[in-house]
Amino acid sequence: MAEQRQRALSTSGEALYEILALEKGATHDEIKKSYRKLALKYHPDKNPDNPEAAEKFKEINNAHATLTDLSKRNIYDKYGSLGLYVAEQFGEENVNTYFMLSSWWAKGLFAVCGLLTGCYLCCCLCCCFNCCCGKCKPKAPEGEQQEFCVSPEDLEEQIKNDMERDGETPIMLQPTNVTEKTQLIGDSHRSYRTES
Repeated sequence: MAEQRQRALSTSGEALYEILALEKGATHDEIKKSYRKLALKYHPDKNPDNPEAAEKFKEINNAHATLTDLSKRNIYDKYGSLGLYVAEQFGEENVNTYFMLSSWWAKGLFAVCGLLTGCYLCCCLCCCFNCCCGKCKPKAPEGEQQEFCVSPEDLEEQIKNDMERDGETPIMLQPTNVTEKTQLIGDSHRSYRTES
């Protein structure tokens, strides 16, 4: 099991080419030709009593599917089976980022930053205080007032005070004699005809 897992996550990117009996830089036509020849040879219908042939046929199909897909083939050629596994887990667009962050220099940089600051919390606090609260905080454009939040209770109190000061009281009830029907009747005398 461990040997199979190690083989599945190789970084050389040559095993699929070996399954199809090809070199690493094979063209699309060479892959197609080799696939047809090997698929015909190991097809389960031609080898009904041979379970090894069925397994080999599955491997050939998997190799063909990977090598004919251009994006998967590029990932496989660059990072091997491990790259395909990472693409399956995190998406094809994140493969380069994963391998960059798992490189020795990225790990070393992370360790050096941890040693220099004593802890990573210091870096986070320093960035937060400088960018969010400190001198690097973005300034509001001149001539514009900064937005601020007012609680609903304060807003209601302010409206009430403004109304009392102006001597107006808000209307609390709808007039009872106006209905939708009277509005329609009142507009019925209008005519929209045009004479030509």
